[in-house]
Amino acid sequence: MPTFAAIDIGSNSVRLKIARLVGHKLREIHEDREVTRLGESVFQQGFLSPEAIATTVKVLRRFHRAVQRTAADTVRVVATSAMRDARNSRAFIEWVRSSTGWNVEIISGLEEARLIHMGINSNLRINASPVLMIDLGGGSCELTISEKHRILSTVSLPLGAVRLTNEFLKHDPPRKSELQQLRGFVAREIERVRRRITTARPKVVIATSGTAESLTAVCHNLYKTKNTRGNAVPRAQAQRVAKRISRLAIEERRKLPGIGPRRAEIIVAGATVYAELLERCQLRGFRYSALGLRDGLLAQMAAEYDTGTRSGKQIESERWESVQTAAGHYRVDIKHSLRVRDSAIQLFTSLKTIHRLPPAYREWLSAAAMLYEVGDYVNRNGRHRHTYYIISHSEILGYTPQQRRIIAAIARYLGKSRPAANEPPIKLLPPADRNHVAKASLLLRLASALNLGRGTTASKARIRVQNGKVNLTLAATKKSGLDLELWAVEKERAYFREVLGRELSAELA
Repeated sequence: MPTFAAIDIGSNSVRLKIARLVGHKLREIHEDREVTRLGESVFQQGFLSPEAIATTVKVLRRFHRAVQRTAADTVRVVATSAMRDARNSRAFIEWVRSSTGWNVEIISGLEEARLIHMGINSNLRINASPVLMIDLGGGSCELTISEKHRILSTVSLPLGAVRLTNEFLKHDPPRKSELQQLRGFVAREIERVRRRITTARPKVVIATSGTAESLTAVCHNLYKTKNTRGNAVPRAQAQRVAKRISRLAIEERRKLPGIGPRRAEIIVAGATVYAELLERCQLRGFRYSALGLRDGLLAQMAAEYDTGTRSGKQIESERWESVQTAAGHYRVDIKHSLRVRDSAIQLFTSLKTIHRLPPAYREWLSAAAMLYEVGDYVNRNGRHRHTYYIISHSEILGYTPQQRRIIAAIARYLGKSRPAANEPPIKLLPPADRNHVAKASLLLRLASALNLGRGTTASKARIRVQNGKVNLTLAATKKSGLDLELWAVEKERAYFREVLGRELSAELA
């Protein structure tokens, strides 16, 4: 039974959740959380403070001991808004690596929203649709509109509770002018997405993270005599609570049930965002869920290990849509790319006893086949280098940065250069993947060769493996023939022998 650990390094707090995969389902075995305010100095000065770094690393060491005790098989560590903005994020990443051995991924706001969406959908049954998901953290607020478990729209706004508190609220309790400026800024940001939300007419609004949890607890305790159920917060109550706590000093806010000592420092800003969002988008209220980013990370790790999990098909669909979107953005010939993809998958399947690539490479090869011509969008000269840069740096949702680098490296070596050990794209990969990329790239080269004549429609090649030799028999469905494809395949014979140690031959049917 594999065990997975997810660590979310947020602008306000750091969270850990460890779960074990049992019968296609994740079972939580450990959870931990601590407020470190990593983003506080970032939103004031642009840098992570040494004190915040030291505090956060100390917490991560504690998390590391918990991960070791539970013998987690896979660990994924992600950082969000504060790390996206910090100018010294690299120093923090290196400190974490030296202290724990973990590699921290800085994910975009869109990827953050996608993972939160996955975490909620993989653990919570939502019958109504569309759904609006709100995740208000320390540095940003992610808003996602979903219909039938599929993301329709997502946006990340700079409306985090720590960010807004530092920017606008300088006195205790906040002055009227400060609150007016805060509400004005929040209103301006919400206006960017108001029409999108009101047009969608969400039937369910789900809010996650600490601010939503505190507001839910306060509303439940203050208004429980008015039939407020558990985790539901009506709009009117959210507005009354926001108004009430904005008049209280921090010590008075700490006494309210449901607001912890650290949350009291930033709850006014967070409550203001919810009040404005519910009012301006004409939402009836929200429902709090304890699920969040770390649950999405766990769901993705589980799905990559076992495609039979609830999230497996969702991840596959999101990745495919994102790849197609990227291909369209860079004006790739989709019909041609799909033919190359089909050929690449056929080669992968037929030659798996020879190349012995891990199963995950099938999907990565598929993505590389769809995107290997994106470099043409920049310039035909050096297009393969451009392809690598675009894929490795693009917002292709559902893939980790390491996976995007692997896909980019597979697509990179379709010209004269080879994936040698001293090549920068190869040096960035783990040692185990360097040889795998060379094999996958070879399969893509062959797939491209089989579809070289864009005006020729070819049927699938017949692939035979016999006596240590691989033979490709090509058949055309048009009279124009496949002489160009045959020539291109023949050119790969020496490289095929070098990489896979087999002889390659091709002939026309």
